[in-house]
Amino acid sequence: MTDHKIRLETMIQKMRERGLRITPQRIAILRVLSISKGHPSVESIYEQVKKEFPTTSVATVYKNVSMLKELGEVLELSFGTESSRYDGNKPDPHPHLICTKCKKIIDPDLDSLKVVSKELIKETGFSITSHRLDFFGICPECQGN
Repeated sequence: MTDHKIRLETMIQKMRERGLRITPQRIAILRVLSISKGHPSVESIYEQVKKEFPTTSVATVYKNVSMLKELGEVLELSFGTESSRYDGNKPDPHPHLICTKCKKIIDPDLDSLKVVSKELIKETGFSITSHRLDFFGICPECQGN
């Protein structure tokens, strides 16, 4: 089974455990989130879902994404005045690289983040429950423009 199929099944199972209905529209929203590597906005999810379900509203997408966020199955990335973006592939806190030109968001794998977390705990005595680490810059494609 591919990663996105496992991710989709995990989200569906979490909804079932909470007694939530599994509708075709919800599955379509979950599918977009589980497949996307680009951290889509609600508007972007809506544009993809309405191709299959034209009567779906932006409000429906927003409510479902909010519910998934509450379940811990989606990570919200908020950037002030811009639309929030959502990560359904990796709902746990992890670093992001964000292009300030094209707004692309990618997930780097940083083993050193575990070392930094341990160092912070040791130095401060904090019990770290979450984190957010974003790096802003210009992606290779935009550097060529």
